[in-house]
Amino acid sequence: MRKDIVVWGLCLLFACSCTENDKKAEQSETSGISSTATVSTNTKEGSQLFNTCVACHGQNAEGNQSLGAPSLVNQDDWYLIRQLENFKSGIRGADPSDVQGTQMATMAKLLDSPDKVKAVVSHIKSLAPSSTTKTIEGDPKAGKQYYSMICGACHSEGAIGNEALNAPKLVGTDDWYLHKQYKNFADGIRGSHPEDTFGSQMQMMSTSLPDEEALLNVIAYIKSLEQ
Repeated sequence: MRKDIVVWGLCLLFACSCTENDKKAEQSETSGISSTATVSTNTKEGSQLFNTCVACHGQNAEGNQSLGAPSLVNQDDWYLIRQLENFKSGIRGADPSDVQGTQMATMAKLLDSPDKVKAVVSHIKSLAPSSTTKTIEGDPKAGKQYYSMICGACHSEGAIGNEALNAPKLVGTDDWYLHKQYKNFADGIRGSHPEDTFGSQMQMMSTSLPDEEALLNVIAYIKSLEQ
């Protein structure tokens, strides 16, 4: 029984949801949030609004590790929208231990309408994708074994994510940020809000990897997919 739980749980790696029920799947399909048609076309407004984000996330949304600000430019629009809304509503970033998260929650509230959220994301997605810097050492080959067995069903073979399963894109995400968020889930810093359905699933299962080495190997494998 425990083996089945662990395997199932690891499929939730990095807040993916493999237990999506039919109602949520239907909502996802009809919500208008997709990778090609969800965001506002008002990129001019989005560019202006993004000026408040530049100090941390960079002019090209490339991120800044020294400030704990991840790259945004490579992530899918639907996931960026969801996370901004989570920060705004207090679903994410409410734990005082999450320093960067609480800062982000404050900033997200400046986007005081769904249209402004979409406009900012539209601007981000208008920027050219960029590569991230390797900061974590691990064994990609060993990491691939874990990933292929337990992560790929949700996040897809190339870690490109799966909106229908609420599984975010992992490739192109800073390796240090993947590590930090996994630890945040494991420590209960993220995913504790009662309305954070996908986060709570990840929190429950985030200790399922056998050790730190396995986590580093998985992240190293995901990073290797950029090359």
